[in-house]
Amino acid sequence: MLAVSFALQAVGALLPSIPLLVASTALGLAADFAMHRWQRQTAAALGKLHATVFVRQVVRDLLVVTGLIRIEDQDYETKYLALICGLLLFYALHFACQALAILVRRSRTLPVVTRNIDASALRLSPAPPALLTQRSGQRLLMFSLPSMAGLLITTTGGSVLWAAAGIAVSAAFAVVAVGALLLRLLPGRRPPGNDQTLEWFEAWLAEYQPTVGMYFSGGTSSAYQANMWLEPLARLEGRPLIVLRERFMVKQIASTDIPIVCLPKVADLMRLEQSTLKTLIHPSNSGKTSQVLRIPSIKHAFVNHGESDKLSSCNPYAKAYDEVWVAGPAARERYALASVGIDDRDVVEIGRPQLDRIEPYTGAPAGSYTTVLYAPTWEGWDGNPGNTSIIEAGENIVRALLADPKVRLLYKPHPLTGSVVPSAGTANARIQEMIRAASVLRATEHADERPAPSAAAELAGRTAELDRLTTSSFRASADDAERMLLQTVPEPGRSAAVATATADWEAAHWASFPAWEHQIVVGARPTVYACFNVADVLVSDVSSVISDYLASEKPYAVANTSGLSEQDFRDAFPTVRAGAVLTPDGSGVPALLEAVRHPEKDPYAEARAELKLHLLGPSDPPSVVRFNDAARALCAAADERRAATAPGTPPVVPAVPAVPGLPAIPSQRDTGAALDSESVRS
Repeated sequence: MLAVSFALQAVGALLPSIPLLVASTALGLAADFAMHRWQRQTAAALGKLHATVFVRQVVRDLLVVTGLIRIEDQDYETKYLALICGLLLFYALHFACQALAILVRRSRTLPVVTRNIDASALRLSPAPPALLTQRSGQRLLMFSLPSMAGLLITTTGGSVLWAAAGIAVSAAFAVVAVGALLLRLLPGRRPPGNDQTLEWFEAWLAEYQPTVGMYFSGGTSSAYQANMWLEPLARLEGRPLIVLRERFMVKQIASTDIPIVCLPKVADLMRLEQSTLKTLIHPSNSGKTSQVLRIPSIKHAFVNHGESDKLSSCNPYAKAYDEVWVAGPAARERYALASVGIDDRDVVEIGRPQLDRIEPYTGAPAGSYTTVLYAPTWEGWDGNPGNTSIIEAGENIVRALLADPKVRLLYKPHPLTGSVVPSAGTANARIQEMIRAASVLRATEHADERPAPSAAAELAGRTAELDRLTTSSFRASADDAERMLLQTVPEPGRSAAVATATADWEAAHWASFPAWEHQIVVGARPTVYACFNVADVLVSDVSSVISDYLASEKPYAVANTSGLSEQDFRDAFPTVRAGAVLTPDGSGVPALLEAVRHPEKDPYAEARAELKLHLLGPSDPPSVVRFNDAARALCAAADERRAATAPGTPPVVPAVPAVPGLPAIPSQRDTGAALDSESVRS
């Protein structure tokens, strides 16, 4: 539409044809507005071709002026010279506004972004309207409307004064915008500079005195990896802290009372070395992880975001951390067998503190329907076809489950499904369509078996309460500085209120659906752990979902799309040994459902209890206690190192046995806190 509008506008200007010129100009403006509203990627792509919104608007104005000249062939030089000068003035004001917008954005881009911290001392203020600072294309188009309207009225036979008045109004809008942005740059109106902000941050660190924290860096789709550790981190002794590296990630972290700081620059991150922070846990590896590992005064533990039998669960990068915290003996054995350089003495078993709310197995399904949770994992980065069942087996498994009239299916795909292999995303879409169609068909058969309207009203009320506690509402133009101002220290008791509200919401959510209705779970709520509690059986792939589900000791099945025989599949992946194995054609689904409904036919009950102990460790002491003990011990090691490296303290460096003919050299492990990594390399 945009290209056609310019072509028609040129034809209308050269003929000249007033109706065609007016119509094509209006079409072009409408297309430009629509593109900036709904297709911003297209607008960005045009910008890379230097066909920016400014260029498009200048060409649009030029064609209208050309049409005016063609319509009136005489005495147009002096008449329209003022109009052209007025347009040039408007363009100059647009550039001035754009330059000031950049300066305002820079002045409001602080070196540290915080959440759950009182930042009122920074004299922060609400952000200017987004139209002035962020949406330059929409601003130009909106400010150009009066000038364009005046020019078009003139082309239809109106006085040239209409065009002059329209241009004057557009210029006046631009002047007001420039003035508003200039006021934001006055010394008393702009946020403090970088040095002042960092001084405030260091003062806050000295006052808060954090002891243990979580470090996280990644993309928006990986935020779940950090979110699963929020509650365990909040229950640790001491003063917890969350350290992020990407500004956008501050908004992706779920509701928590833990103070959050984002330090995008490495130089600012190094300020943590002078703080009281002793230990950082790491749910994932990223390119920026190596930067924080350079701080020798902080001990680092890799906790991962789940454990499975896949190679990604024993990454050689784990050697970079002081300790590797795993759930149980299985992970310890996995690192030993992988032979990736992890010293067994650095592996600490802590269980999975996230799983303490998973309800235990109580036997056969109590209701008329068997609830099956199908939670396939994603395709992974290595392209191994055995990573996910969703491509080769997903539709067959779902088809077999839907064929059973007494099955209620909960389908929860991995958030990253389709991000690497497009066919996984396509299969995921087809599966969801199958489930929707089955739900519609079943709804016609059970139209009179729905919960009372009060159930939906109860859910709406619980949702509103949970949203009130866990989300913050901001203006569309709010930036990081404004969010810092509003997301201050949480009210006392909010964490407990959120836990209660979450439990109430989950109960209301499940009660709002009939027992026979299939569900597709793709949002943040309900969580996969909440789905565990209502499921009678799990169908998944080789992933951490299996390990976590074993906390309930309920039956489960694993889809085998690896190409291995069943026995080889079980031998290769120990987490499979206590569950049924499904072939890609889904033919084993009826037998699986029979064993779930009749526990006496379940051959894996004892094996699940043994595998749970092997994967997750003992139940006594609880995982929460073991997690806290591991954090306390690592903090103590950090204290020992700081004491040993304090100014005036002579280093104690026991030597390892000398090689004949060579002097003894110090051992990094034996010296413990006495040496940092740099001195060892020296």
